[in-house]
Order: sequence, then structure tokens, then C-alpha cells
Amino acid sequence: MATRKDGFPLLPVYTIGGREFDFNTRTFLMGVLNVTPDSFSDGGRFLSPEAAIERGLRMAEEGADILDVGGESSRPRGSTYGAGASAVSPDIEMARVVPVIEALAARTATPISVDTWKAPVAEAALRAGAVIVNDISGFHFDPALPAVVASAGATAILMHTPFPPWEMPDRVSYHDLMEEVQAYLRQGVGAAERAGVRQLLLDPGLGFGKSLGENYELLRRLGELRALGYPLLVGASRKSFIGKILDLPVEDRLEGSLAALAAAVIGGASVVRVHDVDASRRAAAVADAVLRGS
Repeated sequence: MATRKDGFPLLPVYTIGGREFDFNTRTFLMGVLNVTPDSFSDGGRFLSPEAAIERGLRMAEEGADILDVGGESSRPRGSTYGAGASAVSPDIEMARVVPVIEALAARTATPISVDTWKAPVAEAALRAGAVIVNDISGFHFDPALPAVVASAGATAILMHTPFPPWEMPDRVSYHDLMEEVQAYLRQGVGAAERAGVRQLLLDPGLGFGKSLGENYELLRRLGELRALGYPLLVGASRKSFIGKILDLPVEDRLEGSLAALAAAVIGGASVVRVHDVDASRRAAAVADAVLRGS
């Protein structure tokens, strides 16, 4: 098997929204744009279309390679967030994301992702200009979604989550964390391949049904997931496992987020999902230089 000079196997090169993503050259940044009233990280700040569009354009200017627009919070239920986020109807979700995606697609060439697990929302978002579907369920919640992604020729991001966020128990028990995460992602890959989805990224789902130690185990052993053969996306930014170790609220987790980002890059992440694009771009550049020797 051909390998890069950092020791990881060579990855495919994707064309997404007219842009080339060669995951063998550097780490790419996905900017988080929550168009929701109840996100754990910025609840309600970008709920209005005007605020969301302005924020998305700013992230593109700061160097985001992808803009990830979400209209339903995935803040999980549990001891950290209490009742967690509530599921919303596809109509509400579409009303939140479609105008923002349409406006961003008209004003920036940065590829746009829609953060949804619902086929009708994905279909509307793809018509509006999105080119990626970021599914927290990894093609497990809505069996119609893979066909929607394939029909549009879109890219999919498949994440591991053991339960829907609004049903997440306080404690999820794993017999073998890495094996169960890999098995879940393999199932999603199978659904994608059967539907004809050509471009996939895989996300281990930090913060979703994992304990503090399990989140750090996933980061330490991230390279094992590269054996699945797809680029990896890691979203650690501002999450509670960072806040717990630092004893800091969401707004004060930048340094911890950057440390987790660097660990993800060294561990083999191809894309990092971030809130603070400018600082994350600089941190990723240093981590890339260490990893790749350039």
C-alpha cells in the first residue's frame, strides 16, 4: 500500500463544489454555522438569516475550506446539557437553512455543507447550493438519505453516534469502543456504496455518547480509523470534554480546542470542524508542518 511521508496511507483526491481537496497535502477546515436557537456553542447568535450569512462570509474570508450550515441542534441529552436539544420538523429546519445556503452559494465559492440527517432537508439544501451532506447518524436514521446524496452527486460525511442526541442516555456502554465505532461507520459506508455515493468522509463523533476518557481515546487512536480507507473529519471545537478537563465554559475553550485540533491533525484527521476559523487555520498549519515535515 502506498503511503505518505508521514506514514499514513495515501487518500483519494476529491472534487467538491468545483474545488480540489487533496487530503494528502494538508488539513482542511470546516467552519461551523449553527442557524439554531439552542446550539451548545453559540445558541441563537446566528439564528437570523442576515447574521448567519454575515458569519458564513466572514469564515470564508478567514480561510474556511467548507461552510457547514445546520438548522437543528445536535446538543446531546445527558449530565452536561440536561434535556439536550429538541428534534425539529423538516419544515422548520428547511426554513432555517435554505435561505442561508442560497445566499452563501451566490456570494462565495467556498463549498457548502448541510448538517442534517433528514432526506427532505438534504434534498432542499442540495437544490439551494449545498454540495455536502454532513449526517450525524452516519446514514442510520433516515434510510432515504443515501439515495438523495447519490442522486445529487454530493459528498457525504458519516458520523458515529450510538443514539439520537435527544435520546442519548447519561452513559453509553461499549465492549470495545474502537471496534464498535468502526463497525458502525462500516455500516454507513455500506449504505453509501449501495446507493452510489462516490465521495465519503468519516467522523468518529467526539462528544456523542462518549465519556471523557473515551473522547481522548478516540483522539489517541484516530489513526486506526484510517484503515477504513476514507478521509477523517474530527469535530472537537469547544466540546464539553475540553471544558471538563479545563473547568471552563464554552466561550473560554479556544486554547483547549486548538490543542485537540493539533492532536487530531497529528493523529490523521483530514478535515477539522471548527468555530474559530482564523486561530484554527494557524494551529493546523503548524501541526501540518510537524506531521508532514514541510
